[in-house]
Amino acid sequence: MEEFKKKSAVDMNEKEIVFSKSIKAGKRIYYLDVKKNRKDEMFIAITESKKVISGEGDDSQVSFEKHKIFLYKEDFEKFMTGLTQAISFIDENQGDEETGTEIRASENIIKTDEIISEEIKIDIDFE
Repeated sequence: MEEFKKKSAVDMNEKEIVFSKSIKAGKRIYYLDVKKNRKDEMFIAITESKKVISGEGDDSQVSFEKHKIFLYKEDFEKFMTGLTQAISFIDENQGDEETGTEIRASENIIKTDEIISEEIKIDIDFE
C-alpha cells in the first residue's frame, strides 16, 4: 500500500518535459515548459521566477518567488488573441522611445505550431 502512495505522488509531480525555453528578463526568469500529462496530452507550464533579496549587508538573504500558470491546447488561440491585444494596447499607448524598439503584435501573426530558435550564451568566469 505504501508503494502505491509513493508512485502516485511521483506521477503527479513529475510530468514529462518535452521542450523547455528560459527567458531572462532583468531580475526575472520566465520558463516555458511543454509537458505531457498521463494521457500523453501536451500543455504549457509558464513559470515566473523572481529573485528577492531581503535584509541588508551580511544579514541579506536571497530567495526566489515562483508563480505558475498552465495553458492547455484548447485555450491557445484565446490566450494568444488576448496577449496580442494587450501587447498592441501597450504599443499604441506607450511606445519605447529610448531604445527605438516597438512591439507590433497586431501586425505579426504568432503561430503556436512554430518554434522560434534563439541562441542563448552563458558566460561563466571561474577564478
